[in-house]
Amino acid sequence: MMVKQHMLFTLYSICGIVLKVGLSLPGAQGQVPLVQNMTVTEGGTANLTCRVEHNDNTSLQWSNPAQQTLFFGDKKALRDNRIELVRATSQELTISISEVSLSDEGLYTCSLFTMPVKTAKAFLTVLGVPKKPEINGLTKPVLEGDHITLTCVTSGSKPAADVRWFKNEMEVKGAKEVNASGKTFTVKSSLRLHVNRDDDGVAYTCRVDHVALTATHEETTQVLEVHYAPYVEIRQSTNVPQEGQYLKLQCVPKGNPSPDPVLWTKDGGELPDMDRMIVDGRDLTFTSLNKTDNGTYRCEATNHLGTSHAEFKLVIYDAPTTPSPSTTSPAPTLPDTTGPLDSKQLNSAVTGNRDPNELKRATDHALIGGIVAVVVFATLCLIIVLGRYLARHKGTYLTNEAKGADDAPDADTAIINADGNHAHAEEKKEYFI
Repeated sequence: MMVKQHMLFTLYSICGIVLKVGLSLPGAQGQVPLVQNMTVTEGGTANLTCRVEHNDNTSLQWSNPAQQTLFFGDKKALRDNRIELVRATSQELTISISEVSLSDEGLYTCSLFTMPVKTAKAFLTVLGVPKKPEINGLTKPVLEGDHITLTCVTSGSKPAADVRWFKNEMEVKGAKEVNASGKTFTVKSSLRLHVNRDDDGVAYTCRVDHVALTATHEETTQVLEVHYAPYVEIRQSTNVPQEGQYLKLQCVPKGNPSPDPVLWTKDGGELPDMDRMIVDGRDLTFTSLNKTDNGTYRCEATNHLGTSHAEFKLVIYDAPTTPSPSTTSPAPTLPDTTGPLDSKQLNSAVTGNRDPNELKRATDHALIGGIVAVVVFATLCLIIVLGRYLARHKGTYLTNEAKGADDAPDADTAIINADGNHAHAEEKKEYFI
């Protein structure tokens, strides 16, 4: 039926040409239909326009790549609900094709039925929209040390789409492969990974860019879940633990699955004093440190992939003693200035910024103390000299008396001799200084 209808429209067109030959103006020989190429996305709408300047009422016609007449003037020739008339005048014929498919792509012809018939061709390009990408090759969970290959596949693009990989928003390079499937293309990109614990929780995104995706892009994201053996570290609440202080040791294991609970030991054995040593989850707390707490503490963590531990050597320092106020004095402070100090400022800094009256009283006390010390020293020297003098004179008297006694045969004679010796004492005086 459609073929018969097309033949009737063709015959009608020929008859119209014959009838209008005699009425055509001489300028009709120079008229040429004007058309433009069109690009449309699959599923969109294409508008085909044919224009002629100074037309003499000669008919215009649109035909498809299969040379089927779509419209002759304002008369529809092909039964296709997607094809509609937009505008039909003596100088313009515009039609629309909705829900465009890849099969609609091709060369469309606008004909001006003069003698001879003049034509213009417009190429309709249909863009194939790529499908949402799919990521294959990922199993959850992945073990640390495994080698895996992630494959991103998108199909239906025309022309071939561009596929890119991103690791947490940072682009990484993959191996691209393009395969044609009819008028469209299937694009595949592969990314080979050597998995480690740093990949746990990392998002790998496959992004598809294409000319048909003008406003956005298609992408798919997969997050890696990596299982690995634990790693342990110990953190302390204070760097210088002192006797009597509070101390917390925090065991921080990193592993997947999470290694809970953890085991605390001291010097290879159990914790000795559970009253002062409190284990709360992963934390070991000392309420009041003493020297018996010195030792090596170990935190051990385990999951199904392995066991790990960390050690902390605890050394308790003596608590600081508070010095007596009488034995301490504040250090002198320099005045707040950025320039050189004058003699007054320097003297103020050295003396500790004290009151001048206080300094005068201190000077007087020092002077009095010096005088007292000199007097005491002079008195001691005088006492020593007098003592030596008296001791020498006493020795002279005893010596003279003894001389009289040594020469006498009895006591009476000794007394007489002593008196005689006194008579000559002036001649035998001895002076001692």
